Amino acid sequence: MISIWLIRHGMTAGNRVSRYIGVTDEPLCKEGKEQLEKLCYPVPARLYVSPMLRCRETAEILFPGKEYQMIRELSECDFGEFENKNYQELAGNLHYQQWIDSGGAMPFPGGESREGFQNRCLEGFRRVVQDCMDRKQKTAALVVHGGTIMNIMEAEAEEARTFYEWHLKNGHGYLVEISEQEWMQGIEKVYLKKTYPE
Repeated sequence: MISIWLIRHGMTAGNRVSRYIGVTDEPLCKEGKEQLEKLCYPVPARLYVSPMLRCRETAEILFPGKEYQMIRELSECDFGEFENKNYQELAGNLHYQQWIDSGGAMPFPGGESREGFQNRCLEGFRRVVQDCMDRKQKTAALVVHGGTIMNIMEAEAEEARTFYEWHLKNGHGYLVEISEQEWMQGIEKVYLKKTYPE
């Protein structure tokens, strides 16, 4: 079995006011850094990180000095027209209302579709699993985005939950396990073992 931590990056200024922060490459805020310093994740054999600054900063706080590999496909969604805005700022926006009415199923205007985003995240996750298997590594951590984790868990978790039911707070994570034997047989399942902090 391969044990993998899926960790959401620490808080940014945009997260604090519930903005859609996707391609906006903002750093962690002071409060976000302080929250991360109180957390204690086990150091993995392999560390994979979204190239966004907030994820790189999180990895450097949680795993100081640990070398990491950046995986572009694990970046957050491109929110298009909604990027760096929150629901108050989007009130009265016709496109936003249409997106809300669709239950989030419509593509973001000028951005990514849910399907495209999920396919991209899964491609990145499969790269990680294959790399761990090729290197015969049994532990790994991904420092990525909330949406990235929600996509992976909705598609691959043995436990059935909807996309939004897999939401994590900043800095929090899921420990999952993968059977190499199942994976090689084309059974792509992850088994949730722990949520941290509990």
